[in-house]
This record gives sequence, structure tokens and C-alpha cells, in this order.
Amino acid sequence: MASRAARIFLRISWLRASGTKASRLKTPLLALGVFAAALLQSGCSSLFFFPDQTTYITPDRLNLEYENVYLDTTDGETLHGWWLPAEGQSNGTVYFLHGNAQNISSHLLNVAWLPAEGYNVFTIDYRGYGKSTGAPDIEGALHDSETGLRWLVSQPDALSTPVFLLGQSLGGALGLNLASEWVQRNEKPELSGVILDGTFSGYRRIAREKLGSFWLTWPFQIPLSWTIPDEYEGIDQIANISPVPLMLIHSVRDGIIPFHHGQALYEAAGEPKEFLQTDTPHAATFIIPAYKHSVLEFLRRE
Repeated sequence: MASRAARIFLRISWLRASGTKASRLKTPLLALGVFAAALLQSGCSSLFFFPDQTTYITPDRLNLEYENVYLDTTDGETLHGWWLPAEGQSNGTVYFLHGNAQNISSHLLNVAWLPAEGYNVFTIDYRGYGKSTGAPDIEGALHDSETGLRWLVSQPDALSTPVFLLGQSLGGALGLNLASEWVQRNEKPELSGVILDGTFSGYRRIAREKLGSFWLTWPFQIPLSWTIPDEYEGIDQIANISPVPLMLIHSVRDGIIPFHHGQALYEAAGEPKEFLQTDTPHAATFIIPAYKHSVLEFLRRE
């Protein structure tokens, strides 16, 4: 999340090294002012989104059947997604919301194992990611996540088998908000379970941490975090997911979203809930077979 600031820092360093003594003294102050103005104008939203349009892998390269799905949003964007049918009889459907970088093709391996276990998978790219149109922001991504779920629950399999939501990192934060609203509005069909993996406890909270960790953005951590509406803070909404079963996953070695975020979400959540403590890099949970097994146990109980 802090890579944008890091790139600006490198640019400032280069200018300082190549300029005169006077310009080397003025450049940091000038750059700081430009940087602050840019961030204040755009708010913190850009800190959460790092999309690209590169196709890294497609499901057929993993011997998976799939369909391209295109969805129109109510505000005029078109979203691209993949439907991966279960192999053999379907035990349920997993709606997967991916993290903040790249697009669905770079996150595919996180769910590519589920069809062999009898689960359909549906995943979308938020606006501005992959083949989806538009430019990303928090409100737009929240809207997109609901658009995808509404399409999914209109499909025949979703009406006859359980529907689960799985979100990683940013996708977990979006999924948390979506699940909370879905439950509170008594939407049908009901979610059978929610899994949040490596998720931060609030947009404001993680923005402050990331801005505060870099000297150039440290002075702006409080004012910029307040540009994010407080109704999006997951720690204030997670209890609303109850009584839908909830599984929280977080790694003690997560270098992107610190472990204390997962702990805070678990403490704030209502029952039934469980916590899977892992020991992998950020969003690398499913490289470990034992962690896959734990998630399958959760899915099969519901």
C-alpha cells in the first residue's frame, strides 16, 4: 500500500542528487508540498488500489473449465469475472474477492483448488482491474462486490447449494462490508459462511498505519485517514455478520496487514466464529495443504 509513496520518495532522492546545492535544499520541501496536495485532493482511496491489465494466467492453463462473465453496474461500468464450475457434483459455491494488486488472473491460484473439491468459484475484477472498466475507489469497489454477489445468487446452483464468501486482504474488507449489509437486510439466499483472510480491521486504521510508517506521509496520516467515511470500518460492522458462521484467517508473519488486525476483528465478531492462525507470507494461505483442509472443514460443516 505504501509503494506509491516509496516511488515518490525515490524520485525526490534522484532530484536531490542531480541538482545544485540550493535546489537540493528546496526540492524536498517542494516535493512534499506537491505530494501533500495530490494526496489531499484524492484522499486515501488510491492507497488501497494497485490494478493492472496484464493477464498472468487463465483457468484453462490450470486445466480448469471456465466461463467469462461480464456484468453491467448501475453506474455504467462493466465488470469482468470468471465462473469456475465444480468438478462433478457441486457441494456449494464460493464467491472470491481478491486483494488490492493486479487482477483476478494473478490471484487465481488462491481458489484454483476448490473446483476439484466440489465447489464452484465465482470471482470478479473490481472497476479498473483487468478487463473491468472504470477507475477504482472504495465506494465503487463496494458497489462492484455487491453486483457480483447479486449475479451469483441468481444462478441455479446458488439456489440449491450453499453460498460462501471468501475475501483476501482488501477483498476481505470488501467482503466484510458486503456480508454485514447482506445479513442486516435479510437478503436471500442467506450466506452459508464467510471467510476473511489477511484482512485489515478498518480502512482508516490501516491507512494511518501505512501513512505513518513513511516519513514523507507521516504528517498526513490523521487528516488523510479522515477522508475515508467511517461507515466502512470493518471492526464496527463485523458483529453484524452473526449468526452467519465466520472464519478469520491471519498469519503471524503477515508483513502487509499486521497480525493484530486479525485479532481485533476476531474479538469484535459475533458467534459462531473461529480463528485460523497461520504462518505464511501475506495472502499465501493456500500454499499449505493443512490450511486448505481447515477451510474445507469449515465449508463442509455449513
